Amino acid sequence: MDNNIEQELESQFNDVVSRLTSKQFFQSDWDIASFAIFFIFIGMVLLLVILVLIRCCCCCCCDDKPRRRKVGIENMALEP
Repeated sequence: MDNNIEQELESQFNDVVSRLTSKQFFQSDWDIASFAIFFIFIGMVLLLVILVLIRCCCCCCCDDKPRRRKVGIENMALEP
């Protein structure tokens, strides 16, 4: 079993090295699409992290919090 995994890793390593030497990183349209989807996903995660950090910094810096006011009318029938 270890020999099989070793051969598989060696073949994958040789495939990567051959792609780097031939400067042909993408062999098919599926490679390009998966690469683009991966980077879009990473970009969205980074964008969300940045937005969370901005939100946290803005909430921590602002000591003056606006008070919520009621909107609409009160339903007096719900009062005990």
